[in-house]
Amino acid sequence: MGLIGILVALALLMWLAYRGWSILMVAPIAGLAAAILAGEPILAHWTQTFMPGAARFVAQWFPIFLLGGLFGKLMDDSGSIASIAKYLTVRLGTKRTILSVVLASAIVTYGGVSVFVAFFVLVPMAQQMFKAADIPRRLMPATIGLGAFTFTMTALPGTPSVNNAIPMPYFGTTTFAAPGIGIVASLITLAFGLWWLARAEAKARAAGEGFGTVSEEPAVIDEKLREKATVASEFDPAELDHGQRAEDHPPFVLAALPLVVVIVVNFLMALVVLPRMNFAFLAEPVWGSTSINTIGGVWSVMLALAAANLTVIAVNFRRMPNIRESLDAGANSAALPMLTIASLVGFGAIIASLPAFNLVRDAVIGIPGGPLISLTVAMNTLAALTGTASGGSAIALAALGDHFLKLAATYGVDPALMHRITVISAGTLDALPHNGTVLMLLQISKLTHAESYKDMVMTVIVGVVISLIAVLFLGSAVGSF
Repeated sequence: MGLIGILVALALLMWLAYRGWSILMVAPIAGLAAAILAGEPILAHWTQTFMPGAARFVAQWFPIFLLGGLFGKLMDDSGSIASIAKYLTVRLGTKRTILSVVLASAIVTYGGVSVFVAFFVLVPMAQQMFKAADIPRRLMPATIGLGAFTFTMTALPGTPSVNNAIPMPYFGTTTFAAPGIGIVASLITLAFGLWWLARAEAKARAAGEGFGTVSEEPAVIDEKLREKATVASEFDPAELDHGQRAEDHPPFVLAALPLVVVIVVNFLMALVVLPRMNFAFLAEPVWGSTSINTIGGVWSVMLALAAANLTVIAVNFRRMPNIRESLDAGANSAALPMLTIASLVGFGAIIASLPAFNLVRDAVIGIPGGPLISLTVAMNTLAALTGTASGGSAIALAALGDHFLKLAATYGVDPALMHRITVISAGTLDALPHNGTVLMLLQISKLTHAESYKDMVMTVIVGVVISLIAVLFLGSAVGSF
């Protein structure tokens, strides 16, 4: 009965989330339903299992969610994102419309800007370029998606995304884990996506299909979509209209400077500065009996985002009309996404505590092919069920992270390779039709699944799956590099 309870709980969670119910409420309900069917005490599970699991996630990731929310809002209100996008589109021109949109999307998100913040700048920009080049606007979501939430969020080493950060405490890694593997995966994803989009554009031109028409009415984000969106990203879209945007935009160099700061500071802290400092005191119980190997990656991302936020403010201090309002909106934007994913982690804590979960654990760990294959299956499955890469990986690693690490040691697999495979795997089937990022991008673009999702599947799912298969073979053959 316990195993049936786990399956019922997962089905309930997925169905209600797909219907737009708040995960804050759905996750504990689904978790407690599993406890009831397993004959476990529900009140004890709510306060002693669910809450500690959710609280650990908040305690561990609150600084990154907060700093990330601030950074996204400051980059938006300062006009930096618009400046970067405009510079690239002017430089590349309408003849390279698809490439310029992909690169603009990739650069801002690789530098740490939330995809939801980027969408509200990238979609209008892409719409203008696609119209000028007479490319069907139905290809816009696939083009933006390729740059914004594939390789820059999961594969490229150093990206400060939450997806890339979550495995660090479990594997003792940094955001630069397995850089060679990540670069190979990024190139495959990018090359396949660009090939598909060029093919789609050529077919459309041959058929005489042009840009089409689009309503001039602004896109309206409904509350149900907001609930789905906060599961898929670390920024609450309700805060996008809060704060005040600058009337003039900074030059490209100043606009891009904070993105450079994020990557450079993260690199220096993770691989140069922190490893050379003495943090032996962290082993003391008062500091949680931890080590710099466990938390160094988190500290590096925190310092990088903090430095980037200060940089945005410093170079745009006179340009931004009301910095305090922008800071307030950025801070508020982090609260709902963080608590939503924490609620999913609390759900996972209940499931992992049930006696029947041992059967699930043994089945996953026992998948033929070693730890890389079992890890891939677990991440893809949970990302698909929850519709979120970060939530899926957080649940899986909270429940099975220690087991995967032991399995890696048994097979002689580098934890850095485990980290990279974890992140890439979580970023594949999370982009199914019910994913909040997909829904948000389509709604802002004023397009439907019927019009655009086929091409999105090819650029944000199939291309990533191909790269995942390639690096699984590569990692199995030569290890991490």
